[in-house]
Amino acid sequence: MDMLVTAVGLAGLKLPSDRVYDGIDLFPVLTGKVDRVERAVWYYRGNELFAVRVGKYKAHLWTWSHQHYNFCPGEYVKDVTTPNQVNRTSDPIVFDLDNDPGEKYAITKGKTFKAAMELINPYLEEHRNTMVRGEPSLNYCDKMVMNWAPKGCEEINYCLQGPTTSSIKLCNWDH
Repeated sequence: MDMLVTAVGLAGLKLPSDRVYDGIDLFPVLTGKVDRVERAVWYYRGNELFAVRVGKYKAHLWTWSHQHYNFCPGEYVKDVTTPNQVNRTSDPIVFDLDNDPGEKYAITKGKTFKAAMELINPYLEEHRNTMVRGEPSLNYCDKMVMNWAPKGCEEINYCLQGPTTSSIKLCNWDH
């Protein structure tokens, strides 16, 4: 993580070069030398890469909510909030998070979409070519920790009651 790489850098040390680290040195941001570090943030669901963010743009490569995908009015987003898995890797859904942090208004095909994908694609290609898959460390399912009552559901009097916790078991990801 970034904390390890940053702490090692602050201590004036070097990380061993025999492995890849999932993190970058944030010291330039912390000291105000730069405003933002250009890097990708990966969004996985199980072993599947669902989205990637680079800078202010986020591209959804897969969309899938759950069976109650539209239970909270105002939270539905066309082509993103879907009850079934949809593979969007050949036609990602892109958002400008600086102007649309709630991811409500997708950027359609055009100059902005093209610029966003030109920024994201090199990171995506490198990630796909260098990523070594492993077992997810959080590969355990417990319905008690699922999002049964998202923010705002009280206002419309429609929060789902979560079930009692079950025994810990491995997830059976269906993608």
